[in-house]
Parts: sequence; structure tokens; C-alpha cells
Amino acid sequence: MTADEALADEALADEALADEALADEALADEALADEALADEDGRPWPAAVTARIDRRIAAGGTRCHRLLRAQTRLPRPTGRRAARSAAGPPARFTATHPVPAAVQARPFLPRPAAGGPVRRPPAAGARRARLRGRHRPVAGSRRPSQRRPAQRRTDRRTDRGAAHAPPTASGEQWRLRHGAHEAVVVELGGALRHYGVGGRPLLDGFAADERITGGRGQLLVPWPNRVAGGSYRFGGENLQLPLTEPENGNAIHGLLRWVPWQLLARGEDAVSVGTTLFPQPGYPYRLEVAAEYRLGPEGLETTVTSTNVGDAAAPYGVGQHPYLTVGTDLVDTALLTVPARHRLSTDEHGLPTGEEPVEGTAYDFRTARPIGVEHLDTAYTGLDRDPAGHCTVRLAHPSGRHGIDVRLVEGIRYVQVYTGDTLSEAGRRRRGVAIEPMSCPADAFRSGTALTVLQPGDSHVFRWGLAPRGSW
Repeated sequence: MTADEALADEALADEALADEALADEALADEALADEALADEDGRPWPAAVTARIDRRIAAGGTRCHRLLRAQTRLPRPTGRRAARSAAGPPARFTATHPVPAAVQARPFLPRPAAGGPVRRPPAAGARRARLRGRHRPVAGSRRPSQRRPAQRRTDRRTDRGAAHAPPTASGEQWRLRHGAHEAVVVELGGALRHYGVGGRPLLDGFAADERITGGRGQLLVPWPNRVAGGSYRFGGENLQLPLTEPENGNAIHGLLRWVPWQLLARGEDAVSVGTTLFPQPGYPYRLEVAAEYRLGPEGLETTVTSTNVGDAAAPYGVGQHPYLTVGTDLVDTALLTVPARHRLSTDEHGLPTGEEPVEGTAYDFRTARPIGVEHLDTAYTGLDRDPAGHCTVRLAHPSGRHGIDVRLVEGIRYVQVYTGDTLSEAGRRRRGVAIEPMSCPADAFRSGTALTVLQPGDSHVFRWGLAPRGSW
């Protein structure tokens, strides 16, 4: 095989797969209208490539063939460019404009030295796996070859660029901005990594290169908090969940914290991510789960929607685990307000033993006061709500001049307050206060308290928000 024949084979390999990526008519037309392709020393494509493309077109070739044929003419360079090319490295075919990934991601072979061996192209299967992995469908999305609105095309190009970002401990990082507000959502668990205003962080979150610890910003699906022994009975069946809190013998905080969530939609000030919870040991039900994070002039709103796409009823609960900060070194001096009339008492394993009034106890934060030395890992209920049905938990700076409100909007009947005294990292204890909206309390899978039962086709909506207040 000659060098030109090898180049022709590589140029036309997997043309059907590349053509699928070019099925977006507008994107392909844009590529056709742009500059031609040439190897780096400026020479036109060899005649073998052009001839082989022409034969494929005559036999009813694809859009990929027509694109390649339109880009096989480029004049030889002259002057300084020619001199620079003569002294440059061995030639490689490159795209001189951003063409679709199916073409862009496959570099062509360099010309071999005279008398040297001709390298065959990579195996077609490897190329196909790479391209299909690049365009893996997500829940509720359409195939990449289908027509999409302009916003989706913009997102697709953004995603392609993001694929070259440095690796992080929590996967892709999706940054949102609205005025002075900024937030970062991550691929791992769809967690909220950062939220701040005017450069001041309002979450005690985590860095992109840090492991997520203590549940920071994580979504808790399909149950928040604990299930005693990981065992429960539902639908006439005894079920056993993995014990993810082995020191207490519990299953804790659901099943989706450590799986990658996929990008569903993205804008400047909003992002939607989603995943599928497949049937598995201890939870033989199938849910589609989507989370939307949206910034606005008043702050950040999070909406989690879960739908039972299986054929049997499923037990369900949801929560989220953000740690708030108002700029104090420790939480002791921060002012906490929790408008709740009752709290849940717990045993040594963190499991509810009863419900008690907060009035006259150390757990009464219905009026703002410093947290002080209290060690809180407390679920509150009996929430006081405004006429719209919303409840607001507040953490404020000791000065009272600024703070942050946690707005419990929809699908929330409990809120857990945790001062982080038992965190495994001693340096992070009492640095922030976890204020965790929850649809149900700990051990709801066993007790049935406030447990949601999703019938096939049913959806549950869980909505809460963060709203800065005062002058930051």
C-alpha cells in the first residue's frame, strides 16, 4: 500500500459514523462554507484521496464525502509560509476551522519517510467507540443526529471545549452567573459545589480538585438521612440496602451521590442535570431524576423532579446537604433562626425516637440567637409558613447586617440542622452549618413518616432556594 492510499483509507474511514455527526444540516453547511483542509506543509490532499472520494460520491456518497471533497483544494503556499513549512515538522492533516467532532477528533496520518513503513489507521472499532462515547444520549434527550434549537448547538460546542479541561475530583464543572451571583454545579452526584455573591462565598463548599466529604452540596435521592440497618419492607417484600454508614450500621443519604449526572440543558444562569436510578439491590425500582439550578436577582433556586418510570410503586424521599457560611471562622457566633415548633429526638445511631416541642429547650431557634456551643444534628418539623406556604430558615452574621436565607418552597416537610461536630476532617468541624431541606425524616422507609409513594408515571417536585440578605 502506498502512503497516499493509506491517507485515503484514513480520510474515508468510518464515513457513515462521521456522517451521523454531520446530520445537523446547519452545522454541516457552516463547515462547507469555511476554509479548506490541507496538511500542515500546505500541500493539497493527494490525488488518491480526491479520486477515492469522487468514486464514493458517484456511488451515492454521504454528506461526509461531499464535505471532504469540497475541502480538497488549497493552493500551495508561497513566501515565508512556504519557507516555514519546509523547515517544519512532518506533515499531519489538520482542520483549519472547528468542524464537527467526528472529523475534528480524528487526526490524519503523517507522510512516512521515504522507504519507511506505512502505518495503518487505528482500528475502526476504536474510532467508533470514541465517537459514540462523545455523543452518548442522556435521559430525556434526543439523539445527536436530530435537529436541535440554536441553544443546544451552542451548548454542544461549549461541551466539546470543556472536554479538554483539566481533570477534577468531581468531574465536569458547570459555572452559572447572574449579575453578582455565581454558582458551580458538578458532574459527580449533580452536587452544588459553590455559591457566592460579589466574590464572597455563602457556602462552605469544596474546591474542584477536592474530594466531596461530609455530603457537601450533595443531592440525597431516593431518601435523605438514614435507614436503620439498611433494611425495610415495602410492597410485601423485605429489602436490604448497602450499609453506607457502617459505623452506625445504617444506609445513609440515598444512592445517587457517587454517580455521574449528565448535562441536560445549560444557559448562562441555569443548568439542568439528570440521571437514571436503575433497579439494584435494596431498591428494585427505576426513577428518572433531574435537577435544575437557576440563578436570578434574588439568589439561587434548586428544583429536583423525580419520576417513577418503572412498573411498580416505589418508596421515595429527597433532600440536599449544603453547608452555609456567613464569614465567621466558626459557627458559634452566627445567628440562627429556625421557625419550627418541633424537633425529632434521636438515639445514639442518629435515628428518630420521637417528636418533641422545642419551646423552652436548647433547640428553640424560633427567634434569632447565636448557635453558641450547641452541637446540632437535629431534624425540625412543624414549620411555620408564610401565606404562600413557604418557610425560611436564616443564618446571619453576628452583626445582623447580612446573612443568607434558606427558602423551603415545595415538597419539604422537614429541615435538618447540622453544625458538623462529627465530621471526619477535624479542620472542617463547625466551619459551616448544614441546613438540609428534606421531604421526609430519617428512617422514613421503615416508619412511613412523610414517605412519598410514587406510583408508575408519578413525579415528585422538591424546590428550595438560597437568598442573600443585607449588604455583602
